[in-house]
Amino acid sequence: MSDEVEPGFVRVRLDLSYDGSAFSGWAKQAGGRRTVQGEVEDALRTVTRSRETTYELTVAGRTDAGVHARGQVAHVDLPEGLWAEHREKLLKRLAGRLPKDVRVWSLREAPSGFNARFSAVWRRYAYRVTDNPGGVDPLLRSHILWHDWPLDVDAMNEAARSLLGEHDFAAYCKKRDGATTIRTLQELSLARGTDGVITATVRADAFCHNMVRSLIGALLFVGDGHRAPDWPGKVLAAGVRDSAVHVTRPHGLTLEEVGYPADDLLAARNKEARNRRSLPGAAGCC
Repeated sequence: MSDEVEPGFVRVRLDLSYDGSAFSGWAKQAGGRRTVQGEVEDALRTVTRSRETTYELTVAGRTDAGVHARGQVAHVDLPEGLWAEHREKLLKRLAGRLPKDVRVWSLREAPSGFNARFSAVWRRYAYRVTDNPGGVDPLLRSHILWHDWPLDVDAMNEAARSLLGEHDFAAYCKKRDGATTIRTLQELSLARGTDGVITATVRADAFCHNMVRSLIGALLFVGDGHRAPDWPGKVLAAGVRDSAVHVTRPHGLTLEEVGYPADDLLAARNKEARNRRSLPGAAGCC
């Protein structure tokens, strides 16, 4: 995940999308489980006739099993000669080799200092849910959650406002050893469409494990009247997992877009993103 490209290699940015229904998430796993990274790396190896060599992808956001992506970004370092030989036909060849539930939409040489993960300044997700008494449109069932209680979107938005800003989101994250749970939640808003589907827009500099689906789980409890609008903020302030905060099912979640700074700010952003954060007054050595 270095920001420096080895001599003789070219860093290539990939923009891609996938239906996560049949994937065990983005990242390669032991045991032969089907993953997005595995499929794209296999296809890349095949179409470039690299045989024994796998060129490893670095991704902006490692989505969980069942989560979709419309605007995922990754990078891969390829030998200069291989890139020169295949660059004009690589996109079409990947389209012919990849399974139909994952597509690469563009391949281009990345600017100096670009890192798909550490250069990102925000990730934007959408979570879609319907409270239609009849359920979900069968054609959209893999992308929309059905909630069988009427939802008050205004109450959910009121609750969401108390979660915005930089906080320790330990109460809404699955803790991982050595990883901080401090994040800056830049946007959390919900809107009901003319079709009755409620779309939650969630944007942050980064997300810890299960953060988006836990936030949505808390807001659903407010929307259906089981909790008051001030409850999600109280859970956040308590800093510990509340058994009432449920992690919603993954199929309603889609990574919509990843934002990056101007090219001349990439190096500074990479350095900032690698620094472990702490809140003012919080303990921490680094």
